[in-house]
Amino acid sequence: MQHSVRTVRGDVPVDQIGHVAFHEHLLFDIAPLGSGPGVEIEMRDRWQTDYLSNRNPANARQQDRAAAAEELGSFKQDGGHLIVDQSVIGLGRDPVGQVFASRDSGVHVVAATGTYTAPYLTDDLRAMSSGKLADLFAAEIIDGMEGMGIRAGLIGEIGCSWPLEPVERRALEAAADAQRRTGAAISVHPGRNAGACPQILDLLEDAGADLSRTVLCHMDRTYPDGTGIMELLERGAIVEWDFFGVEQSHYWMGDVELPSDMERLRQIRDLARRGFGDQVIISQDICTRTRMRQWGGHGYGHILRNIWPLMQRLHMPPELFSALVRRTPLRLLTLKEMHQ
Repeated sequence: MQHSVRTVRGDVPVDQIGHVAFHEHLLFDIAPLGSGPGVEIEMRDRWQTDYLSNRNPANARQQDRAAAAEELGSFKQDGGHLIVDQSVIGLGRDPVGQVFASRDSGVHVVAATGTYTAPYLTDDLRAMSSGKLADLFAAEIIDGMEGMGIRAGLIGEIGCSWPLEPVERRALEAAADAQRRTGAAISVHPGRNAGACPQILDLLEDAGADLSRTVLCHMDRTYPDGTGIMELLERGAIVEWDFFGVEQSHYWMGDVELPSDMERLRQIRDLARRGFGDQVIISQDICTRTRMRQWGGHGYGHILRNIWPLMQRLHMPPELFSALVRRTPLRLLTLKEMHQ
């Protein structure tokens, strides 16, 4: 049987896909509900705007379809083939724009179903039962998003706070249910606390999720020195470093000293040597305009341009790079639908 990845332009055989950026945002509005328009970014303020990424709502919105296509074009020039836009419900997802940008650039795009954290959701969504949320998530993979026939290929990033809000707990239960129906993988944005990831795995496991097809995002800020990650791997989960290209001591969402790209790679190298190389994914989580190439940022292709040379300096094998940016992402994105 030919395994395929579900993209916004249809299912694509796995053997036709090369390098993958598994956790990105292409068309998005990540400013909290009720945020004002913010201040237009000027080049003289670009660095400071990027350093304090969450301060300016204008930096958290990228809904220009032509700009998205141009960014994908740059990614393609760097050797990229597919981007997963993990902009779920609540983050300004634009399925039609995803199709436009994919078609214009020739880069495959996978869309995501799911819900973000409670502050980003409408009252109607916050009131939904886990069963209704599961119906929604599964339908967006099987039939299409927002009645347009453009189908999602991943569940999440499911947004979680610390402590969990009631709707976030229901969304995790719904993700497990939708995974059973569709075979899709689950991606989870954990709350900013070291206890968040074990709690999330407990809830998903109790709800019947396949932890080997569950990705825990943001290891960079949740476990900056790597302490606590081994326990997640031993439970079978996939862990993701997705701040590649962000190299600064200040973390705009809290008092965390983020690792550098080289420090991230040393942690990954050590885990790979212990036999966990196939349970790790890396990405850039581009979610502000100042991280995009057009606004002077590193863009979706930073890993392909710049990280492999760093891995060579650390004597990391090419097979590991392939696992990080192709083999493991495609294993997760291979859709094995279970619905009748």
